[in-house]
Amino acid sequence: MNTLFKALNDPTRRAMLELLRQGPRTAGEIAEHFSFSKPTISHHLDLLRQADLVSSDKQGQYVTYTLNMTVMDELLGWLLQFKSDT
Repeated sequence: MNTLFKALNDPTRRAMLELLRQGPRTAGEIAEHFSFSKPTISHHLDLLRQADLVSSDKQGQYVTYTLNMTVMDELLGWLLQFKSDT
């Protein structure tokens, strides 16, 4: 869970997740929305992948990233247990 919270702690990574809510995108398409170098974008995407928040699929020279809603659902379920019923 520490990896998950570390990934969610960064505003750039949260913005990437919001972008992926709209559907799968290649690393290049994601990079178009940010003013970082490609290695920096790759680093952020790798941290999201390590936290299992995104999955990646390499097709030729392109890597497509997809939001992993299963982890988000599990996180939401865990957080909701702390919600007061009052």
